[in-house]
Amino acid sequence: MFEHKTRPGWLAVEDFLTATVVHPDDALQRAVSSAVDAGMPPIEVTPNAGKFLKLLVQISGARRVLEIGTLAGFSSIWMAQGLPDGGKLVTCEYLTKHADIAKANVEAAGLGSKVEVRVGAALDTLAALQSEGQEPFDLVFIDADKEHDADYLDWAVRLGRPGTVVVLDNAVWEGAILDPSIDDVNAPGIISALELLGNHPQLDATVIQTVGSKGWDGFALARVR
Repeated sequence: MFEHKTRPGWLAVEDFLTATVVHPDDALQRAVSSAVDAGMPPIEVTPNAGKFLKLLVQISGARRVLEIGTLAGFSSIWMAQGLPDGGKLVTCEYLTKHADIAKANVEAAGLGSKVEVRVGAALDTLAALQSEGQEPFDLVFIDADKEHDADYLDWAVRLGRPGTVVVLDNAVWEGAILDPSIDDVNAPGIISALELLGNHPQLDATVIQTVGSKGWDGFALARVR
């Protein structure tokens, strides 16, 4: 797995902000612990990023959220907590083991009625959502295999509507977007996605750099025109 490098100061600030401002609840702590116990890679979003996603759901007034990449459901729970009554989050997970753990965490958080976990290759799930004639999604969060980031962005537009908010995680990847040799597996997909964000006629986007426990990274934030 590609190694993300952090620094003590970054970690200390992140811990301070999490304890002072973010306040993740017991359900969120359980999701992180369950991932560790199951031997999952520690690649869930940070607590401050999770709270950011929740606030984006609320600020945008989203009622329907699409997530690509579930893991143990940490980010799913954050976003579902931001949904209004009757809101729905559909999340795509490739591995059955991960999906089962995520479902248990979502249920324990009291959000089972708001979250639907779909198992299988995300590109297949996204095509199925289109064929089912699902209502447009108001917010899309992409945090899955980087090789298909550009494909996921394309689907975000197709399954969204004008005004849909799109968040693409891991948009800087330790600076590998400038030197793909740092990670020739993931960097090309991230670069392709960034190029698409800059050129897609239906997307208006920016990218924010971040540092913390996940190293030097960032996220793209876009709006469907």
